[in-house]
Amino acid sequence: MKLDLISSLYVFMLAAFIGFEVIRRVSPLLHTPLMSLTNALDAIAVVGAIILAGSHRDTLATVLGTIAIVAATSNVVGGFMITDRMLRMFRASGSKKPSS
Repeated sequence: MKLDLISSLYVFMLAAFIGFEVIRRVSPLLHTPLMSLTNALDAIAVVGAIILAGSHRDTLATVLGTIAIVAATSNVVGGFMITDRMLRMFRASGSKKPSS
């Protein structure tokens, strides 16, 4: 049990570091498509967290699953808000008609 926790924490830290380095080097022109992709991935994380929290294996799994649900859901909502704001900026610049 302890070995599983340590190896899971190792994988988590490695994934967090690699994810941070990959996202940090993205061109600003690709932020909107990247945000849409991360919203889709976070939606998958929400489903996985719901399954984990609902499995009632032990108290730690339920608590971590609940924290994961809150974190991933807030990330999805924030991502949609940012994407909507960016799309409204593009709509506002494209809706102006040229003066004759």
